[in-house]
Amino acid sequence: MNYQNDRNYGGNLMRILLVQHNKGLSEMWSLFLRKQGLEVVQAFTQSQAVEQLMFDSFDALILDIVLPDGGAIAISDYATYRQPDVPIIAVTSSSFFSDGSIFELMPNAKSLMRTPLRPDDLVAVLEHYVPQDKKSSKRHEVA
Repeated sequence: MNYQNDRNYGGNLMRILLVQHNKGLSEMWSLFLRKQGLEVVQAFTQSQAVEQLMFDSFDALILDIVLPDGGAIAISDYATYRQPDVPIIAVTSSSFFSDGSIFELMPNAKSLMRTPLRPDDLVAVLEHYVPQDKKSSKRHEVA
């Protein structure tokens, strides 16, 4: 599945912040997403994610909700403070949020995906929740 041409609107690629503590998994997903024509910025910790959000804007976040340093909800809160409409795709290997409570804790959460997952399913979810007219044209914009 390759949507590369669909994701390049006026020279602007869909920009994703991928917050995943498992570096191997993060690298694998990033490589796949980049091959599909997306721009991916990786963060492995809460502080790295917040730093990225402080200075950059993103079309969506892929957020592991079980991070070793905690902070997934804090990242979500900060992301929605900086960009009120940013869609968040929550991913987890845990069954803890199977009751849907993640959508109450993270108002911008659009989907909860279980790992392991197929990377092309992740791309399809991103395509669904990032409107074509919202593709990042505002790099390095600080609110």
